[in-house]
Amino acid sequence: MPVTSARKLQEYSRTAEQTARDALIVNHLWLVRHIMGKVAVRLPASVDLDNLESAGMLGLVEAAGRFDVARGVDFKSFATLRIRGAIFDAVRSNSLLPQVVMQRVSLVAKAQERANGPVSVEDLASATGLSVEQVLDALNAMQVTQVKSLEQLNDDPTGYSPNEPDSDTEYADQKRLLADAITSLEERERLVVTLYYMEDLRLKEIGTLLKLSEATVSRLLAAAENKMRIYVSNHAESSASHAERHR
Repeated sequence: MPVTSARKLQEYSRTAEQTARDALIVNHLWLVRHIMGKVAVRLPASVDLDNLESAGMLGLVEAAGRFDVARGVDFKSFATLRIRGAIFDAVRSNSLLPQVVMQRVSLVAKAQERANGPVSVEDLASATGLSVEQVLDALNAMQVTQVKSLEQLNDDPTGYSPNEPDSDTEYADQKRLLADAITSLEERERLVVTLYYMEDLRLKEIGTLLKLSEATVSRLLAAAENKMRIYVSNHAESSASHAERHR
């Protein structure tokens, strides 16, 4: 093939790749706004959301540049991790949370460490001297401040990270445990969790449906997540002990 023809082919290929990346970005701008809507309600009103949205946009651009359709991964799922990761990184690196919020997060985190496992919101309030509402707000903020890697940015509301399941049976058991944890919630909490995680609604949309404020929905979600962490932790330990005894 003549050199000029080869060059033209390379240029065409690069142009086609750039066009495909640009299309992914343009067609998924809504995803940045959607994720921002879900993250913003976990942050104080003083946080500059424009800066976070810019970080989310950079995450989308990065996702479009790294996406490989040959891997068989859905772009929305791939981009969601990158966008959320970029937003959370911006929150931490720029110290966007007010000092009083960070102090409450630290108090709650230390109380959880001393308890050596998930504890109720009421127990955390008693241990820290904070109100139940302040503890719930701190738990919401912790979701942003304590994520350390893309692997932790999953949609498991319990934050439970067991060892990689050795079989399809173990994986099914973990899913069943999570479903049981959701079932154990009070009706309103169960509805909020279902709408947020399974229907992918933002808290504002959930509030409109339930005729509640975003702050109320946010605290209901935080309370539900904490109850689910306790349920999953307790039942996972019980199942592990049962399996050990029968070996």
